[in-house]
Amino acid sequence: MSRWKAPRTISVAALLVAASVPISANVTADVAHAAPPGTRAGGPVNPGFDTGDLTGWTVTEGTAFGPAAVTTTDTYWGGPFHHRGSHHLWGFAAAGDDATGTLTSSTFAAPSRISFLVGGGWDPERLYVALVRDSDGRTLLKQTGPEDEAYVRILWDTSAWLGQAVHLEVVDRKTGGWGHLNLDDVRTGDAAVRDDNGLTFRTLGQANQPTATRDFTADPLRPQFHYTPYQGWINDPNGVVQWRGRHHLFSQYHPDSPLWGPMHWAHAEGPDAVHWRELPVALAPPPRATPTDISGIFSGSAVDDGGTLTVAYTKFTDTAAHPGATPETVAVATSTDGVAFTPGTEVITQAPPGSSAGFRDPKVFRDPLDGRWKMVVGSGDGGRGKVQLYASDDLRSWTYSGVLTEGDGTTGAMWECPDLFPLDGKWVLLYSTNEGGRSLQRYAVGAYDGGRFTAERHGVLDGGGDVYAAQSYRDDAGRRLMTAWMSDWNVKEPTRVGGWAGAQSLHRELFLSPDGRLGQRPVAAADSLAQGRPVTVTGKTVKGGWRLGRGDAARVKAVLDLGGTTADTVTLRLKASAAEATVLRYEKSTGTLALDTTGAGYGTRATYTTHVRPGADGTLALDVFVDRSSVEVFTSDGAALTARVYPRYRESDAVEFTAEGGRLLLRSASLTPLGSAVLPD
Repeated sequence: MSRWKAPRTISVAALLVAASVPISANVTADVAHAAPPGTRAGGPVNPGFDTGDLTGWTVTEGTAFGPAAVTTTDTYWGGPFHHRGSHHLWGFAAAGDDATGTLTSSTFAAPSRISFLVGGGWDPERLYVALVRDSDGRTLLKQTGPEDEAYVRILWDTSAWLGQAVHLEVVDRKTGGWGHLNLDDVRTGDAAVRDDNGLTFRTLGQANQPTATRDFTADPLRPQFHYTPYQGWINDPNGVVQWRGRHHLFSQYHPDSPLWGPMHWAHAEGPDAVHWRELPVALAPPPRATPTDISGIFSGSAVDDGGTLTVAYTKFTDTAAHPGATPETVAVATSTDGVAFTPGTEVITQAPPGSSAGFRDPKVFRDPLDGRWKMVVGSGDGGRGKVQLYASDDLRSWTYSGVLTEGDGTTGAMWECPDLFPLDGKWVLLYSTNEGGRSLQRYAVGAYDGGRFTAERHGVLDGGGDVYAAQSYRDDAGRRLMTAWMSDWNVKEPTRVGGWAGAQSLHRELFLSPDGRLGQRPVAAADSLAQGRPVTVTGKTVKGGWRLGRGDAARVKAVLDLGGTTADTVTLRLKASAAEATVLRYEKSTGTLALDTTGAGYGTRATYTTHVRPGADGTLALDVFVDRSSVEVFTSDGAALTARVYPRYRESDAVEFTAEGGRLLLRSASLTPLGSAVLPD
């Protein structure tokens, strides 16, 4: 699947600079140094542009950073900038994205640490903030933006150059979309590490760049038990399957930048659908015909065909680079060892009539009604999403069977990533849509007769903001397992400053609840992530607030005794500190469970809701997985809420319960530290 314009390809090697020095928890303190002639101690003049102009800064070339770039504007089309003080430098404001130029700070004596807020486009070769040594003009460190107007704080260890005369340069040599950079609140010394409230900034930027050892722990925002790319971008999970006893996970992947681009298939495998070992890229697009060619391997699925691992996928061809080509076709590739794949062969060369919105994301399954292979493909026409159906005896020759099902215009104009499967005596259809600017993962439960699917019940699979492109498979134990892209197309990814973006959700087991809803629970093997001694309590009464414990990667379980709880609103504050938290809130009177990220740090600020049903014993059980930049909430009745969250501070790792206007009675609560899901290469 794809709905984004790709950026210019940039190698992640360009992220590296000549003298990167990892930042540790204990950095060299500033000591007294005689500042070289012409320098000042304490950092550059006008570090936050709060004079309202460019005092202390010099435009050394171009028009990108004229006086109009210093602004008090506090919001943009996607939300607040989150700048500090009254003013900040908005690189777009002076002359737009097409302008280029360089802005240079005053000279200052290098401290042990520097931090600053950066926003704007991502392009480490043409768009960055640099620390430059005066004596030889050498660039010591540099950092590009997050491809978002909202600011992210970068923290550099500069102790290697302590006392040397240096200056900052804001460099913009990029034109076109996101061709600008934003800067604010340059801090030095101890102030670079600690906020005004005494909390410690998480180290983003310098320490997160690629290394030969592929350290998955250095970046404080990288999830520890979710699949992520080491560098580059991922979106949809593809080809999820258990083959020869091992679980395989493919992902839409752009290895050259943390932005959408010419799609590849990343590949990982593991023993339990929880732990993953990286394998070589499974599928790659052909060489670009032009510098802007975005042809690639879009989403698809995998099946076991008599011991051969067979994948079907959308072959996307950029018609701007290949005039006259068919943009979306279906191709098949195979592997006998689960690692190397044959070149893809096109098996469906034209979309059927009524596919004006698109034709992509084939999901193949063996139909138990007639024993034949079937394939569902996402499509849409006339403002109504639909699913096309094909049949085959050999996975090579496919016959068009017609429209499996279609929407009424209220659930999106294009249905992406369809998935049809039997479950607990019914048939379930998963599909992804964009509705009013919000990406949703929908499902329908109903009947299937071999040619048509008739929905009896509709729903949203996960009430949170970050589940899309879900794909399922039946494992060797007969369970229906599912994973999804833990993000959406309204994506905010501050992790781009570390060169990577995207994560897949935990694998989940699907089931139908007694009332016919599609429910989900974390896969049982998630228990194997437990690491360290859990904190457990029973029979706890909470009045006001109570802290269960701390954990940057942890599983939190709680059983709320609603009969003994007199407060109508109870909350579970996750990744909490004095300055921020992700808040899970339950209202007894309405049965509403809300996940509130408005005060969670970087990233999307929103409140997501679902409706939950207490058990027959009057309890509500919560099972919450907290990772470094995500929260996944599961309830005892099968509801789920998922969100990506990006805390600013190291101290934001507390788990706290609160009760408003009464007491909360916990039958039990526990916090279990969780370890890494990364298996050695």
